[in-house]
Amino acid sequence: MNRPPFGQSLSRRNVLSSLAAIPAVALLAACSDSSEEAKAADVKPAAPAAPATPATPAAATAPEAQGTVDMTELMKPGALPDKQLGKDDAKVTIVEYASMTCPHCAHFAETTFPELKTKYIDTGKARYILREFPFDPSAEAGFMLARCAKDNYYPMVDVLFRQQANWVGVQNTKDALLQISKLAGFTQESFEACLTDQKLLDDVRSVQKRGANEFKVDSTPTFFINGKTYKGAMSIEEMSAIIDPLL
Repeated sequence: MNRPPFGQSLSRRNVLSSLAAIPAVALLAACSDSSEEAKAADVKPAAPAAPATPATPAAATAPEAQGTVDMTELMKPGALPDKQLGKDDAKVTIVEYASMTCPHCAHFAETTFPELKTKYIDTGKARYILREFPFDPSAEAGFMLARCAKDNYYPMVDVLFRQQANWVGVQNTKDALLQISKLAGFTQESFEACLTDQKLLDDVRSVQKRGANEFKVDSTPTFFINGKTYKGAMSIEEMSAIIDPLL
């Protein structure tokens, strides 16, 4: 599917109307930045970020960091306000760039994140921020709906990840998303109003562009943990091996 690069205006109904006709093959790049947006951001396409090799519980080691970023720059406000879980004064800050249509992101959300939240976020040891890095119109729509859910941003993200197979790559993504959204309290009118909000679409794309340009994100999920870069869906054992020495 041909799509304009960042900064090029779309008609107000482009995302909404495009959802009904997204071929499943277009979603093969859901975890790698091979889109026109990536080219505009001067980021080389990358292979999907594969889940990290499962570690044996007794011998979990911290994955090697793949770079570092300036935490002051990373935490500067972007086009959209960060949605944070956890305390501001937590010793560990975790920023994840994800795509709603990325299966590896969904795997992390379902298998690792619940224990990460219980063990570190809910106990005040870590704060967590999810940032939008969509690769296709479906992912853009998912993030837009999560933003439109206001205080239910994370519950909406969780539902969309858990039900990913029910709306990603299906014959009519628009209708599938509408049914999920209705369960979250959306009406037909509020659903369409959300997905035709041009400013919100532009802001979601700005978050992605900033991640690519400033922090060299080129695949999802990508994590920044106290400024160190880790790519790929990690197990709770691997994340604990990274986090525990920082506490």
